[in-house]
Amino acid sequence: MTSLVLNRPTLVLNRSWQPVGVNTVARALVKVWNDTARVVDPTDYQLYSWEDWSELRADGAEDVIRTANMTLRIPEVIVLTRYNRLPKRKVAFTRRNLFKRDNFTCQYCGSQQRGDQLTIDHVLPRSRGGQSTWSNCVLACSDCNSRKADRTPDEAGMPLLAEPVRPRWKPEYSAKDIRVDSWSKFISEAYWSVELSK
Repeated sequence: MTSLVLNRPTLVLNRSWQPVGVNTVARALVKVWNDTARVVDPTDYQLYSWEDWSELRADGAEDVIRTANMTLRIPEVIVLTRYNRLPKRKVAFTRRNLFKRDNFTCQYCGSQQRGDQLTIDHVLPRSRGGQSTWSNCVLACSDCNSRKADRTPDEAGMPLLAEPVRPRWKPEYSAKDIRVDSWSKFISEAYWSVELSK
Protein backbone atom coordinates (compact mmCIF):
# COMPACT_ATOMS: atom_id res chain seq x y z
CA MET A 1 0.00 0.00 0.00
CA THR A 2 2.78 2.45 0.92
CA SER A 3 4.59 1.88 -2.40
CA LEU A 4 1.37 2.63 -4.31
CA VAL A 5 0.93 5.87 -2.39
CA LEU A 6 4.57 6.88 -2.91
CA ASN A 7 4.20 6.41 -6.68
CA ARG A 8 1.14 8.64 -7.03
CA PRO A 9 1.56 11.83 -9.06
CA THR A 10 2.22 15.22 -7.51
CA LEU A 11 1.90 18.39 -9.61
CA VAL A 12 5.06 20.53 -9.64
CA LEU A 13 4.77 24.31 -10.04
CA ASN A 14 7.61 26.73 -10.65
CA ARG A 15 8.16 29.77 -8.44
CA SER A 16 5.58 31.67 -10.52
CA TRP A 17 3.02 28.91 -9.85
CA GLN A 18 3.02 27.63 -13.44
CA PRO A 19 2.88 23.84 -13.98
CA VAL A 20 6.29 22.49 -14.97
CA GLY A 21 6.08 18.78 -14.26
CA VAL A 22 4.69 15.83 -12.42
CA ASN A 23 6.69 13.91 -9.81
CA THR A 24 5.89 10.92 -7.68
CA VAL A 25 4.86 11.60 -4.08
CA ALA A 26 8.21 10.13 -2.98
CA ARG A 27 10.21 12.53 -5.16
CA ALA A 28 8.02 15.48 -4.15
CA LEU A 29 8.61 14.75 -0.44
CA VAL A 30 12.37 14.56 -1.03
CA LYS A 31 12.24 18.03 -2.62
CA VAL A 32 10.30 19.38 0.36
CA TRP A 33 12.73 17.69 2.76
CA ASN A 34 15.70 19.24 0.87
CA ASP A 35 14.01 22.65 1.07
CA THR A 36 13.86 23.04 -2.74
CA ALA A 37 10.05 22.97 -2.67
CA ARG A 38 7.07 23.68 -0.46
CA VAL A 39 3.83 21.73 -0.25
CA VAL A 40 0.80 23.70 -1.45
CA ASP A 41 -2.50 23.08 0.28
CA PRO A 42 -4.97 23.20 -2.65
CA THR A 43 -7.85 24.27 -0.42
CA ASP A 44 -6.35 27.53 0.86
CA TYR A 45 -3.04 27.79 -1.11
CA GLN A 46 -1.03 27.84 2.11
CA LEU A 47 2.63 26.80 1.77
CA TYR A 48 4.24 24.25 4.07
CA SER A 49 7.88 23.47 4.76
CA TRP A 50 8.86 19.92 5.76
CA GLU A 51 8.56 20.79 9.46
CA ASP A 52 5.12 22.36 9.00
CA TRP A 53 3.85 19.54 6.76
CA SER A 54 5.07 16.76 9.05
CA GLU A 55 3.28 18.33 12.03
CA LEU A 56 -0.13 18.57 10.31
CA ARG A 57 -2.75 16.18 11.58
CA ALA A 58 -3.91 13.73 8.95
CA ASP A 59 -7.65 13.34 8.46
CA GLY A 60 -8.69 9.68 8.86
CA ALA A 61 -10.29 9.63 5.39
CA GLU A 62 -7.15 10.79 3.58
CA ASP A 63 -4.47 8.56 2.12
CA VAL A 64 -1.38 8.91 4.24
CA ILE A 65 2.12 7.57 4.68
CA ARG A 66 2.66 5.99 8.08
CA THR A 67 6.08 5.65 9.62
CA ALA A 68 7.11 4.60 13.12
CA ASN A 69 7.23 8.22 14.25
CA MET A 70 4.69 10.10 12.15
CA THR A 71 1.77 10.04 9.75
CA LEU A 72 2.27 12.22 6.66
CA ARG A 73 -0.46 13.56 4.42
CA ILE A 74 0.03 13.00 0.68
CA PRO A 75 1.05 16.20 -1.14
CA GLU A 76 -0.94 16.75 -4.35
CA VAL A 77 0.86 19.95 -5.37
CA ILE A 78 4.30 21.38 -4.62
CA VAL A 79 5.89 24.67 -5.64
CA LEU A 80 9.62 24.96 -6.29
CA THR A 81 11.44 27.59 -4.25
CA ARG A 82 14.08 28.55 -6.85
CA TYR A 83 13.14 27.37 -10.35
CA ASN A 84 11.23 30.00 -12.32
CA ARG A 85 11.43 28.82 -15.96
CA LEU A 86 9.12 26.76 -18.13
CA PRO A 87 10.90 23.68 -19.46
CA LYS A 88 10.57 22.77 -23.10
CA ARG A 89 9.10 19.30 -23.25
CA LYS A 90 7.99 17.18 -26.12
CA VAL A 91 4.96 14.98 -25.68
CA ALA A 92 5.75 11.42 -26.76
CA PHE A 93 3.62 10.05 -29.58
CA THR A 94 1.69 7.25 -27.87
CA ARG A 95 -1.80 5.85 -28.18
CA ARG A 96 -2.70 7.18 -24.71
CA ASN A 97 -1.43 10.68 -25.51
CA LEU A 98 -3.28 10.72 -28.85
CA PHE A 99 -6.52 9.95 -27.01
CA LYS A 100 -5.78 12.77 -24.56
CA ARG A 101 -4.94 15.22 -27.35
CA ASP A 102 -8.16 14.48 -29.24
CA ASN A 103 -10.21 14.30 -26.02
CA PHE A 104 -11.77 10.92 -26.92
CA THR A 105 -13.50 12.68 -29.84
CA CYS A 106 -13.82 11.55 -33.44
CA GLN A 107 -12.00 14.20 -35.48
CA TYR A 108 -14.42 13.79 -38.39
CA CYS A 109 -17.93 13.79 -36.87
CA GLY A 110 -17.20 15.17 -33.38
CA SER A 111 -18.79 12.32 -31.41
CA GLN A 112 -17.25 11.58 -28.02
CA GLN A 113 -16.96 7.88 -27.28
CA ARG A 114 -15.24 5.40 -25.01
CA GLY A 115 -11.69 4.46 -25.91
CA ASP A 116 -12.61 1.01 -27.18
CA GLN A 117 -15.08 2.55 -29.64
CA LEU A 118 -12.48 4.79 -31.28
CA THR A 119 -9.79 3.94 -33.79
CA ILE A 120 -6.63 5.69 -34.88
CA ASP A 121 -6.91 6.97 -38.43
CA HIS A 122 -3.95 7.93 -40.59
CA VAL A 123 -4.87 11.15 -42.43
CA LEU A 124 -2.62 10.10 -45.31
CA PRO A 125 -3.21 6.32 -45.33
CA ARG A 126 -0.26 4.07 -44.51
CA SER A 127 -0.77 2.28 -47.85
CA ARG A 128 0.15 5.59 -49.51
CA GLY A 129 3.20 6.35 -47.36
CA GLY A 130 1.49 7.91 -44.33
CA GLN A 131 3.51 7.71 -41.11
CA SER A 132 2.38 7.26 -37.52
CA THR A 133 3.11 10.81 -36.34
CA TRP A 134 1.30 13.59 -34.49
CA SER A 135 0.58 15.40 -37.75
CA ASN A 136 -0.81 12.33 -39.54
CA CYS A 137 -2.90 10.52 -36.89
CA VAL A 138 -6.31 11.39 -35.45
CA LEU A 139 -9.03 9.59 -33.55
CA ALA A 140 -12.00 8.39 -35.59
CA CYS A 141 -15.13 6.50 -34.71
CA SER A 142 -15.54 3.17 -36.48
CA ASP A 143 -18.20 4.54 -38.85
CA CYS A 144 -16.06 7.49 -39.98
CA ASN A 145 -12.94 5.38 -40.30
CA SER A 146 -14.82 2.89 -42.50
CA ARG A 147 -16.36 5.67 -44.58
CA LYS A 148 -13.00 7.39 -45.12
CA ALA A 149 -11.34 4.05 -45.93
CA ASP A 150 -8.08 4.32 -47.90
CA ARG A 151 -8.54 7.97 -48.91
CA THR A 152 -7.44 11.37 -47.68
CA PRO A 153 -10.03 13.55 -45.91
CA ASP A 154 -10.31 15.72 -49.06
CA GLU A 155 -10.89 12.71 -51.29
CA ALA A 156 -13.54 11.35 -48.90
CA GLY A 157 -15.22 14.75 -48.44
CA MET A 158 -14.65 14.50 -44.68
CA PRO A 159 -12.86 17.59 -43.34
CA LEU A 160 -11.02 17.31 -40.03
CA LEU A 161 -12.38 19.27 -37.05
CA ALA A 162 -8.85 20.38 -36.12
CA GLU A 163 -5.43 20.16 -37.71
CA PRO A 164 -3.48 17.32 -36.09
CA VAL A 165 -0.36 18.73 -34.39
CA ARG A 166 1.99 17.72 -31.58
CA PRO A 167 0.38 19.04 -28.38
CA ARG A 168 2.22 21.29 -25.99
CA TRP A 169 3.18 19.55 -22.77
CA LYS A 170 0.80 19.78 -19.84
CA PRO A 171 0.58 17.69 -16.68
CA GLU A 172 -2.12 15.41 -18.05
CA TYR A 173 0.44 13.90 -20.45
CA SER A 174 2.65 12.86 -17.52
CA ALA A 175 -0.01 11.64 -15.12
CA LYS A 176 -0.94 8.49 -16.99
CA ASP A 177 -4.60 7.77 -16.24
CA ILE A 178 -4.78 9.25 -12.76
CA ARG A 179 -6.86 12.39 -12.41
CA VAL A 180 -6.21 14.65 -9.42
CA ASP A 181 -9.15 17.00 -8.99
CA SER A 182 -7.22 19.65 -7.05
CA TRP A 183 -4.92 20.21 -10.05
CA SER A 184 -7.74 22.03 -11.88
CA LYS A 185 -7.15 24.98 -9.52
CA PHE A 186 -3.66 25.36 -10.98
CA ILE A 187 -4.29 24.42 -14.61
CA SER A 188 -7.02 26.63 -16.01
CA GLU A 189 -8.37 26.37 -19.54
CA ALA A 190 -7.47 30.05 -20.02
CA TYR A 191 -3.83 29.30 -19.15
CA TRP A 192 -3.65 26.43 -21.61
CA SER A 193 -5.31 28.38 -24.44
CA VAL A 194 -2.73 31.13 -23.96
CA GLU A 195 0.07 28.54 -23.95
CA LEU A 196 -1.26 26.83 -27.06
CA SER A 197 -1.42 30.10 -28.98
CA LYS A 198 2.32 30.73 -28.49
